[in-house]
Amino acid sequence: MKNLRITLVLFIIGNLMFSQAPAITVEVSGEGNPVLFLPGFTNPGSIWDDTVSNLNGNYQNHLISYAGFDGNEPIEMPWYTTIKKELIYYIEENKLRDVLIIGHSMGGNLAVDVAAALPKNIKSLILVDSIPCMRELMMPGVPESQIQYESPYNKEMLAMNDDQFKQTAMMMAQNMTNRHDKVNILLNWILKADRETYVYGYTDLLKLDLRKVLSKITAKTLILGTAFPTIEMAKTNYEKQYADLSNKSIEMIPDSKHFIMFDQPELFYEKVNAFLVNE
Repeated sequence: MKNLRITLVLFIIGNLMFSQAPAITVEVSGEGNPVLFLPGFTNPGSIWDDTVSNLNGNYQNHLISYAGFDGNEPIEMPWYTTIKKELIYYIEENKLRDVLIIGHSMGGNLAVDVAAALPKNIKSLILVDSIPCMRELMMPGVPESQIQYESPYNKEMLAMNDDQFKQTAMMMAQNMTNRHDKVNILLNWILKADRETYVYGYTDLLKLDLRKVLSKITAKTLILGTAFPTIEMAKTNYEKQYADLSNKSIEMIPDSKHFIMFDQPELFYEKVNAFLVNE
């Protein structure tokens, strides 16, 4: 299977388990120990292509993409939970063992959830600028019960015309990378997303509090964080939120916004490969 790329669309899962389109699609390449690459919100699995090319060693790479993004058919809500269930099914159905999961942002949330559910399958994690409960940082003190699909903000987002939504998406893209040449890439991924998936899927993420499952994880974990608003404040947030994760190391990446693999690619590859050597 070396050097051969196969796109695996999980029709069996979609048709038999959920009676709808699949929540994930998977592109597989290479031979060796399995690595699952989980992108962030709105991002396609192909965001990891350069990372795959810069890995030292032989790996079987599983690049995941999500329903509603990158032209994939949307699914019904709850969106995040269905994706998590299909990822777990995919690992079990394919009998994947000693798995490394590399997850960025929301992909890191999924990595944590899967590692907590399948501790015997997941050997290690690399979490890239991913926090277990972003609601705690963005909306301190707001309980999960107050985060609902039907909200004034969501209605406003769904009602935006294309120009209004593009302006909002552009501001978000500009805030996520220091690389001006990458802004339009991020913008186009947002604009390509199914609007309801974008709005309600983000609501799913605001509901998450994965701090309560961290104690179930046995995987060795590398957490790569960005320096916003400062390295000191950001590291304090990571240490606080990941307090119940036992086998971890936290490393902060300077001069980077949310997309470390864009802003500091060489340092990112260095950290990933160093972790793999000592895995």
